[in-house]
Amino acid sequence: MALTADDNTFTDLSGTSASNSGNPYDPLIETCSNDPERIRQRYRTHREARNEQQRAKILDPNFLGFLIDPVLEKLTARNSDFVDPRNCLVFWARPPQRIQELVHTLQQKLLKIAPSLWIMPLENLHMTVLEIAHSKTESGIESLVNAIGDKAVAITNHPRNHRARLVQPMLSYDAAAIALSFMPSAGEDSLSTASPEYTYHHLRRDVHQMSSSSGIDIGSRYTVPSSHLTIARFVTQEDITNKGGGGIDSQRVSELVNGLEEINAELRSETIGWTIGEEKGLDFRKGKLWYGGGETVHLGQGFYLDHDDR
Repeated sequence: MALTADDNTFTDLSGTSASNSGNPYDPLIETCSNDPERIRQRYRTHREARNEQQRAKILDPNFLGFLIDPVLEKLTARNSDFVDPRNCLVFWARPPQRIQELVHTLQQKLLKIAPSLWIMPLENLHMTVLEIAHSKTESGIESLVNAIGDKAVAITNHPRNHRARLVQPMLSYDAAAIALSFMPSAGEDSLSTASPEYTYHHLRRDVHQMSSSSGIDIGSRYTVPSSHLTIARFVTQEDITNKGGGGIDSQRVSELVNGLEEINAELRSETIGWTIGEEKGLDFRKGKLWYGGGETVHLGQGFYLDHDDR
């Protein structure tokens, strides 16, 4: 089964119609008549359809194994001096402490299922609100940073007065990685600090619009209706091969998938959520940041919620 990264990540499964808008986040809002509940439903449709699609691919008798990221494989090799040549430019949302603690708990459970996983360091956790450019040279990225200039301050501070909340965490996975995904809130938890009409998708639209107003071309691959934190990646086939060596062991593959689904069953009762901008504003970040690294150009001002509003 020949899968590519694009097959795994960038296909919109929500059923959103096309639009004449130059902003790739407008079509979903238009299709949903700007209704937060309908927007949330599109995100749910995409998440559920994608998990079902990827689960079927992994459990297929012809499954050839995990998609090992060759760059991460080189970076994590013993005594490696490999340097990732890819430079990127993004606006990230950083999860607050309690979400990091949830991720840590989930990562420990994942390691019991698949001990060979590469685990995303908690300090590197991020949600890509907007990818401006990827796989560029340092000079190419620097020219984009200069073009955005002072607009970065307004963009990174945007969540202070435009509060988008995320709820209903669930593991999303494919043959390459495992993420913790969320749904945009539609006001069901009645937070006074977040507007039920303003969703995470509206935030993505606004950040795209504000960035493109600087005259740059946005080279984003991430426009599908997804809000997720990558928390682990597969870097070896060891957890699913025959213990005596050789090919893929379908029983071990099935056990791994069952383990992931058991965690998701537990998460269905999880009431935790977070509002983008809690503790830290958006992180305008450049450099070799594929796995959470890179350098912050500008970090927006965060805010803190009362305990009852978390």
